[in-house]
Amino acid sequence: MRQYSADLTPSWKKPQPVPEVAAEPGLVVEEPGSGFCGAVIRCEAGTVTLEDRFGKHRVFPLEPRGFLLEGRPVTLVRPTSGGPARPARTASGSVAVPGARARVARAGRIYVEGRHDAELVEKVWGDDLRVEGVVVEYLEGVDDLPSIVEDFAPGPDARLGVLVDHLVPGTKEWRIAQSVTSEHALVVGHPYIDVWEAVKPSSLGIEAWPRVPHGQDWKTGVCRALGWPSDNTGAVWQAILARVGSYKDLEPELLGRVEELIDFVTG
Repeated sequence: MRQYSADLTPSWKKPQPVPEVAAEPGLVVEEPGSGFCGAVIRCEAGTVTLEDRFGKHRVFPLEPRGFLLEGRPVTLVRPTSGGPARPARTASGSVAVPGARARVARAGRIYVEGRHDAELVEKVWGDDLRVEGVVVEYLEGVDDLPSIVEDFAPGPDARLGVLVDHLVPGTKEWRIAQSVTSEHALVVGHPYIDVWEAVKPSSLGIEAWPRVPHGQDWKTGVCRALGWPSDNTGAVWQAILARVGSYKDLEPELLGRVEELIDFVTG
């Protein structure tokens, strides 16, 4: 007598199996229900803890088909002892690519407002930018930004991203940024008067960045208020930059904007 399976569900309706992946520290996954994307920092019985680029932690249950890895569903499982070492990460928090060669520079560019901005972006995102082939150049202020964008002539294969200091509605910088209308140019900014402020005070051993009276040179005022040498702000900046080890030393308002520009130029 012929035997029939008790399960009459058509095969095309049955959930397809997905791979099991060990939740090793450093593995970057997305939890589709919340959209939270981050690297595994801890895996315990029944749960996994993820950390996103801004240092925010979220704990999720280890459920079947509970995560996306490179856009595909996977089931995270607790790793066995003696698993592979945690992947090295760049200063921006990205997974490092060992032995990767710098890509030939794209036609697109990222412009930042000054030398200090460029040095900070290079220190934190330099590895990522070389892999992507993105060159960062600096401007001497933004007063001539519309003509600079016009001369650059951005297009689909040569996008231009611009990072502006103190981009706050109603300011001169805001009005200049609004005048750039090319669909292939993106102007974003952070709210700080100078990029120095984008470094977290805790990373420098100070309680907060001091307030400088309007009309006074900001860097000079900061140095005087903190007892730093005000006659050589370049040397002070180098001391500040030396205390920046990774994205964790920077404020989210700057992190998000730089990531946005990299995505725009490479998209």
